[in-house]
Amino acid sequence: MTTLQRKPVNPVGHLTAEDIEAIGRELDAIRDEIIDSRGERDAAYIRRVIKVQRWLELGSRGVLLFSILPPAWLVGTAGLSVAKILENMEIGHNVMHGQWDWMRDPKIHSTTWEWDNASPSEQWKHSHNELHHTYTNVIGRDNDLGYGIMRVDEDQRWHPIHLGQPVWNFVNACFFEYGIAAYDLELGRNLATKKRRSSPQFKARAKQVLRKIGRQVTKDYVLHPLLSGPSFLHTIAANATANLVRNLWTHSVIMCGHFPKGVETFERSSIVGETRGEWYLRQMLGSANISGSRLIHIMTGNLSFQIEHHLFPDLPSNRYQEIAPRIQDLFQRYGLTYTSGPLPKQVASAWAKVFRLALPNRRTAPGTPLPAPEREPVGVG
Repeated sequence: MTTLQRKPVNPVGHLTAEDIEAIGRELDAIRDEIIDSRGERDAAYIRRVIKVQRWLELGSRGVLLFSILPPAWLVGTAGLSVAKILENMEIGHNVMHGQWDWMRDPKIHSTTWEWDNASPSEQWKHSHNELHHTYTNVIGRDNDLGYGIMRVDEDQRWHPIHLGQPVWNFVNACFFEYGIAAYDLELGRNLATKKRRSSPQFKARAKQVLRKIGRQVTKDYVLHPLLSGPSFLHTIAANATANLVRNLWTHSVIMCGHFPKGVETFERSSIVGETRGEWYLRQMLGSANISGSRLIHIMTGNLSFQIEHHLFPDLPSNRYQEIAPRIQDLFQRYGLTYTSGPLPKQVASAWAKVFRLALPNRRTAPGTPLPAPEREPVGVG
């Protein structure tokens, strides 16, 4: 995995500036078409998904009242795991992207939705919508790429500490909702100096996260278990298992979106003066899809269409499958690689990269020139 600008063969070297802007215009047209056609079938879709998710969660928690019985524990835990995945992926993530704001329904709006997660929606929207989607796969700007705890590119300097990155990536996967909360707080940067640690802004955001974590812990590990009476401990175990399943699933889906083989990364200098067409092109090359059934698409929050999502993050998620063939055709016509594969293959590819980049780079062959050090442009921090 080497930044696109340092590859021996540039995968977009055959494109002219006119080609790139033509791609941008074509994508703008697709977006405008979907915006103009949004309507009742889209609104009915998200309302149906929310209804199914809420009944599934309610039913599962009802079954867990009797979780002292093994069959009830298994059924309730499985149902709650699916309900939590649906709430986080297809509902929460997409609602907070503003995909359904056009409905003008205050109950399904990006400004009012609070999800079943340790990270407060307000902070998540900043780190995800504003930063990640703006600086997709730009080394040093997109913290979603490795979450600031991993080496994600061969051009990054290797240190012995990177040998442990498979371990802490797995730990992060198990406690992913808390890892995201810490990531949204930018803990590494804000705890580095006394000035940042004592900043009123940081303290306020930290208190907001702690309050949200307190509510989540109370709901899953105090309130619902108490309602279960004799099944108290079994319900705690069920809720912990459901959260673990949700965390592992979410982490896997997100890893598949930006880390498998075939996904490109970019230097910071490459986005200086970036045009709309160039931004679109970066989303196309910096994302990967997951192939599969309709069920897979729903359970991934339609992030199985990560390429389409990154091109159009505010379009209704149920439309990504509809436009995917047109996006694939666009890739083919301009000689670009549309990276996609089944979930097991993409997960294995992403993890293989985690392990490979935990090690020092292979020695270059004699006579092979080393890449020049990247120069950071003025004004890009």
